[in-house]
Amino acid sequence: MTTTKRLPLIAAMATLPLAIASTHVQAQSTEMAIATILPENMSNNEVYPALVHFKNLVEMRTNGEVEVRIFGNSQLGSEVETASEVQAGRSLQSTIITTGAMSSFYDDYQLMTAPFLFDNWRQAWAFFDSEWFADFMSDTIEEAGMRYLGTFDDGGGFVAFTNNERLIETVEDLEGLNIRTEENPGHVAIMKALGASATPLPWGEVITALETGLADGQFNAPVLNTTFNFDEVTDYTTLTGHVYNSAAWLVSEDWFQGLTEEQQEAILVSAREAVAIGHGMSGALATASWQESCERFEECYIMPTEERQRMAEIARPEWRDWIVNDFGIEADKVDAFLEEVARVGEQVSESDVSIYGR
Repeated sequence: MTTTKRLPLIAAMATLPLAIASTHVQAQSTEMAIATILPENMSNNEVYPALVHFKNLVEMRTNGEVEVRIFGNSQLGSEVETASEVQAGRSLQSTIITTGAMSSFYDDYQLMTAPFLFDNWRQAWAFFDSEWFADFMSDTIEEAGMRYLGTFDDGGGFVAFTNNERLIETVEDLEGLNIRTEENPGHVAIMKALGASATPLPWGEVITALETGLADGQFNAPVLNTTFNFDEVTDYTTLTGHVYNSAAWLVSEDWFQGLTEEQQEAILVSAREAVAIGHGMSGALATASWQESCERFEECYIMPTEERQRMAEIARPEWRDWIVNDFGIEADKVDAFLEEVARVGEQVSESDVSIYGR
């Protein structure tokens, strides 16, 4: 794996054109710099190709009045650092950040950690692209000074366990396993509910933890499990989808309001098409990576719907207790969120039958 040295945020900004680095007013009128932690690669992630398409669309639709620049591979800093820069409304206009970081700027996004939230990609995409979810995310303007543009599926969304002890086929197989999680208390609550213990660790310590036995296993999207060669330190993998990883795309509200109406429309419309491309590519990458997982791990297993539902019934109450009583989101808001996800799922399924089942 090639490692790109990350530049400190201030130093990295020196690489931007003078139109960005000089004055805030100049940056507003011409430049839209977007940061992502993902590589500037057209084939191993869904975000960068989507941003390239966005860049082409915006520059075409504004006749070059808005120039989009993409900075991948964490060149401009961590997710929290780039979001703070966008929030401040200075040199960086836009960023894409995953659930844990997003929750530090907008508490309600922690609802995305709900276990077994989606049954399939189409339900997830319909929910993310709905007016209901756009309204839900609109509070980021007041709370964080950033406007929501869309949601990407982080690594394909659905996660798979990998571990050294045994193939996970039922919830009972998780009993006693020590699973590395992100430093996210929502994920810790889910593991405990399912009978496993949780060891929250930063990303850089995962491989060592698995090699030394500090953790028996971990979970991530299949594309990460293959990209980072988890088959070399764990033997078994199970696609459960118990967590859906996502990444929110944000833009500085101050900068956005400084644009003309035509430029604003070009950004909003182009973002919707870019997100759609990202959805499709994430699904393709996740499917290919899962197939590769089954070739590289000793054993692989896709958990059936019935067992996923049983696990959800076990995990959901404890997660709900945590997010209401410990994290502090109102119970009514939690229930409304989950009910809307379920409604969208039913709507997608019913429309399929009514349209194509005639």
